[in-house]
Amino acid sequence: MKTYDALYIFVGISKDDVLEANLEKALAEITRLGGNVIAKDSLGKRAFARSMKKRDSGVYVKVRFEIDPLKIKELVNRYRLVEEVFRVQFLAVDERREAKIASERAARAENQAKRDAAQAAALAERVTQE
Repeated sequence: MKTYDALYIFVGISKDDVLEANLEKALAEITRLGGNVIAKDSLGKRAFARSMKKRDSGVYVKVRFEIDPLKIKELVNRYRLVEEVFRVQFLAVDERREAKIASERAARAENQAKRDAAQAAALAERVTQE
């Protein structure tokens, strides 16, 4: 199984419950092919740079999931048949890069904690000297 990020665009949606129903229908295709949805995040309604198929805006949803790489082509073909999905784009997640970014964030957080502790100690020392 490989991890992927997908960006879905839904058009003609006026309510959140309709968006959820359409998203669940789209995500059911992933589980039907043996995939596993890890996370989903609605990015909200955004205007297109130029109109497409007489549409000028859509609701964007980012989804992270795991699936067998051989099933991606079949997943793309199935989404062509799902009318609720206006556009979808898949991007394979580079797990080594993700791990490197996570370790860099942890190192930055550790350094920030050390700086905060040093500042607090210096402030406490100044207060006791006065």
